Amino acid sequence: MRIGTFNAAHLTSLADALRWAQASAGAGYDALWVPQVMGLDALTTVAVIACAVPDVHLGTAVVPIQGRHPLPLALAALTVADAAGPGRFTLGLGVTHPSISEEWFGVPYRGVVDVCAEVLTALDGLLSEARRADLDGDHVRVHASAMLATPAPAVMLAALGPRMVGLAGRASDGTITWMTGPEVLGRDITPGLVAAARAAGRPDPRVVVGIPVCVTDDVPAARDRLRSMMERSASMPSYARQVAAEGCTDPVDLVVLGDEAQVRERLERFAAAGMTELCANVVGTDEERARTDALLVTLGPALAAARSTAPGAGS
Repeated sequence: MRIGTFNAAHLTSLADALRWAQASAGAGYDALWVPQVMGLDALTTVAVIACAVPDVHLGTAVVPIQGRHPLPLALAALTVADAAGPGRFTLGLGVTHPSISEEWFGVPYRGVVDVCAEVLTALDGLLSEARRADLDGDHVRVHASAMLATPAPAVMLAALGPRMVGLAGRASDGTITWMTGPEVLGRDITPGLVAAARAAGRPDPRVVVGIPVCVTDDVPAARDRLRSMMERSASMPSYARQVAAEGCTDPVDLVVLGDEAQVRERLERFAAAGMTELCANVVGTDEERARTDALLVTLGPALAAARSTAPGAGS
């Protein structure tokens, strides 16, 4: 199982991004994931990392579709894929949240799943062997070709609700989650994702689980430090629903937190619920992050074994 790590707030320059990428690859991570926030452009950052840090898988987790027409998005993704080399880049996309869509981008959120479906249809054409899309949709119009021969990247979709899960399964290579616990993953996400992919004749989907992880001997202190981050995320309605659906009364309960044995056991629960790859947001003090890194990079075989019991695994 691929073990990856995620960085957002600490990347304030490309020099920072390269230092983080080199350190993470050196620590033994298999994949590096970069989000799109109000700082570095994620796709540009991944392209720069790809040229400087070999071998590890690279991805965006995630780039909002708002403000990005499918044609320039496809050209950017193909450019990053060219920098990374065949099979090394995953374009992770999402629809963000109503407040961000409407306040940051000025894009109405109503009907966003239908918009996303049309974006994926256009990307499917532009990233196909034909490199051509002809679409006159209700929301997206494109008649163009992408004049780049580099192998196309994988495309994944952040999906939490039933309609997005179904769309991810039938029209992408899988999903990337955040603020989602193992109960919701195994009950609400993995089965629907796998069923949609199989109904569409696609391979079984990837399930990349993004989750904060902290190996610590002082759980109460770690919980206190993480509270503002988790409460900020849980202020978004879609994430608040995930917290409630998991049966948590406190969003900090979603953090994978504890000593080495406790963290391993919790991550094995995610694997048994369908996780195929881990995207760990490593948090805590410098000492805690070092312990977390040291543990996570060893867990691939154990999580792969736990994955064999997941819904649809091996069937």
